[in-house]
This record gives sequence, structure tokens and C-alpha cells, in this order.
Amino acid sequence: MSDQLQAKKPNAIDVHVGSRIRLQRALKGMSQTTLAEGLGITFQQVQKYEKGTNRVGSSRLLAIANILGVPVAWFFEDGPVSPPTSLGLGPGSGREITEFLNSAEGLSLNRAFAAIEDDKVRRKVVDLVKTLAREASA
Repeated sequence: MSDQLQAKKPNAIDVHVGSRIRLQRALKGMSQTTLAEGLGITFQQVQKYEKGTNRVGSSRLLAIANILGVPVAWFFEDGPVSPPTSLGLGPGSGREITEFLNSAEGLSLNRAFAAIEDDKVRRKVVDLVKTLAREASA
């Protein structure tokens, strides 16, 4: 493969950071346009960041983190070369969570669960899901 073609392929870290931007934006229920307006750029530029096609500069990433309400380090968690997190999770262990939350079902379930204010009800929902998961794998 020529050097020119390799240069066009997005870097794995850029793709990961972009997917984390997309995930957090979706979790907040924010459109690409709203994020773009907060950054003073076009929504097409946000699309390119989210796909990893364009690299996000450090000052821009800080601005995105501030708008989305997360620390900058959050965008790198569970990335291609990130060390285990402080929660003691091994490499790649968050990939399944990220993929799930990037799905329509995961995002919908997360939003609905977050809307439950009663801690007891939340625990019951978790118990129900665990029971259903055990039954499905039996």
C-alpha cells in the first residue's frame, strides 16, 4: 500500500475518540448541530470528528469535553492503547458497553433507566435484567 493511501486511513485512536464523542453526545440527547454551534463549527465537521476522519485538536477536545460535561480523559478510556481503568477493568472490557450504548436499544434503555428516581425501583430493574439474562443463557 502506498504512503498516500495509508495517510488517508483514520488512526485507531482518532476513531475511538470520535466514537466516544458520538456516544456522549447521544447520551446527552444532543444533536450534531447543537454541538457544532457550541463549538462554532459546522455539523459536518462534528461528523468528521465522530468518524475519526478528522483529528480533534487538544483545545477543541477540551471544548467538547466542557460542552458534554465529561473530563478529557473520558474520551480515551478503553481505547486501543489505554491502560486498565481505575475501576480495575482490563483492556477492552468497556468495548461491549460502548457498543451497547451506541445501539438504539442501549441508548433507549439507558435513558429510561436514568429517568427512574427511586433507588429501590432501579435495583429491582437490575435484578430483573439479571434474571432475564440467566434465563436466556440457560
